[in-house]
Amino acid sequence: MNVSQKREQLQRRQVRVRQRVFGTPERPRLNVYRSERQIYAQIIDDTSGRTLAAASSLDAPLRESLRRGGTVEAAKAVGQLLADRATAKDIRSVVFDRGGRRYHGRVKALAEASRERGLQF
Repeated sequence: MNVSQKREQLQRRQVRVRQRVFGTPERPRLNVYRSERQIYAQIIDDTSGRTLAAASSLDAPLRESLRRGGTVEAAKAVGQLLADRATAKDIRSVVFDRGGRRYHGRVKALAEASRERGLQF
């Protein structure tokens, strides 16, 4: 399987997940995007198309403490930071959008860290 086929399969999974997952003002969508070197997470209200909270391994507080942004430890830190920012804006419950990726490794670490800090999904 070459790179273009893998990319097509990822895009199909992303579309399939997005057909089922929709963020509302009461329960916004927690979207996770991971690249090879970094990890990003956003909480999005799909009805208005607004990003309510965001965190990434490139944020200033995390950049100083992390050696690399593409690790499980970085994903945990991003999940904790995102959950803290969400609870500051009274967001307690979200719908999880794994972005077409499998629920393991960095995606799972981010999800579990945000659950530990109070987000429910």
